[in-house]
Amino acid sequence: MLRAATFTRPSRPLRLVAVLSFSGRYSIMSTSTRRKSLKQLGGDATAVVTAAVTTATEVEKGARKVSTTRAALAVVKVEVNEDEESDLTEPEEEEDEKPKKKTKRAAGKAAKAKPVKTEDEPPKEKKTKAKAKKGMEEPEVKDRVKSDMCVGAHVSAAGGVENAVLNAASIGANAFALFLKSQRKWTSPPLTEDSISLFKARMTKYGYDTGMVLPHGSYLINLGNPDAGKREKAYECFLDDLQRCEQLGIKLYNFHPGSTVGGAPLEECLAHVAESINRAHKATSHVCIVIENMAGAGNVMGCRFSDLATMINLVEDKSRVGVCLDTCHLFASGYDIRDKTAYQATMEEFDKVVGLRYLKAWHLNDSKTPLNSKKDRHENLGLGHIGLPTFSHIMTDPRLAHMPMVLETPSFEQQEVWGREIDVLYSFERDHKAKATVYWDGKVNQVREIVKWAEGKGKKPSKAGAKRKKGDAEDDEHECGSD
Repeated sequence: MLRAATFTRPSRPLRLVAVLSFSGRYSIMSTSTRRKSLKQLGGDATAVVTAAVTTATEVEKGARKVSTTRAALAVVKVEVNEDEESDLTEPEEEEDEKPKKKTKRAAGKAAKAKPVKTEDEPPKEKKTKAKAKKGMEEPEVKDRVKSDMCVGAHVSAAGGVENAVLNAASIGANAFALFLKSQRKWTSPPLTEDSISLFKARMTKYGYDTGMVLPHGSYLINLGNPDAGKREKAYECFLDDLQRCEQLGIKLYNFHPGSTVGGAPLEECLAHVAESINRAHKATSHVCIVIENMAGAGNVMGCRFSDLATMINLVEDKSRVGVCLDTCHLFASGYDIRDKTAYQATMEEFDKVVGLRYLKAWHLNDSKTPLNSKKDRHENLGLGHIGLPTFSHIMTDPRLAHMPMVLETPSFEQQEVWGREIDVLYSFERDHKAKATVYWDGKVNQVREIVKWAEGKGKKPSKAGAKRKKGDAEDDEHECGSD
């Protein structure tokens, strides 16, 4: 068929089919067979050779394209399967899964463009892991005010607890709070020897007393839960926090007392909290456990001074138990502290019911909501319903010297906000000593200006002042955990 078509010069379409058919076989012929075939084709030898080479090239390209497409589809399929599995992860790990979800949405577009990894190519590590391993650089340290009133903020411990010391030093804090592990997980990796030694070294380098550090307990802990199994789980998390404090040499530990969850009388649940404190004292050596007063949402315990007194009275070693008063929680639970008379009356009641000797620390926050709202809504100093005069009364009360006073106000991830609020707080002490007139509007504007700057430059409010959904149920969960 091919020879006849060649010698009789058929029409162009038929001749082309013959040449292409021959060229397809040409690429696999031996050398001697190729020579004989080319002699038979005569003048068409050049065309055949060209066609053979072109066809072989196109076949090879097509094979590679099919192979590449199949590999890319396999990669996308694997990523989609992994993404489907990521939907089953716990809420606290959702942040790490966001990049995968983005890949899933873009899978259709990325399938063609995504490069295929070869077996020899090393896998790329996630950027988040690389950042976590990278040590924090020494920050520019802000001069600290020399004072018996020890003011600071709840700073970040991202990358290791040792970094909290640097963050405190950068804002001129004389005290600070931190989370010793994830506040949203029941279990966390233990502290490393490197973190422990570096934390202690930095505490010495920057001149921080371990009594001016106030770690905050996990939000999941509810030592008052009437369910024995859940209460034991909370106790294990609680004890782990205390053991971390002792590893770091920290003297105080602050936690939320918990909730009755509507399952038992208040007195019974308060007794559960005291029982857990007694157990923890026997399992540790020196940490003082500090109970925080609460705003009073739902079934939360600790919103009345009588709740705090009941728990303390049931604790065996009273030298290792105390109270942290949160100004926002005080105000939200009905204790008026807005003017000097109201502040003094509230402090006198605390002394009468609980005892000032048990007051170990403060959380300094204004309130977004009115008196007795039962809502835990932190606001920047002077911008809420409490007002700056209250914080002036606190800063000039000699009974409160040498105890950590920690800001938990919104920072919008800009620590300069806390630096400015610390400056304003210490200005009250200077004005009081100088018997100078306080210009409240000017001080409020100082806070308002830095907050406005931070809102424009930063992100959503940080942990301390994060906005939460409305409703008592939401407040209940924030204050004591869902268990």
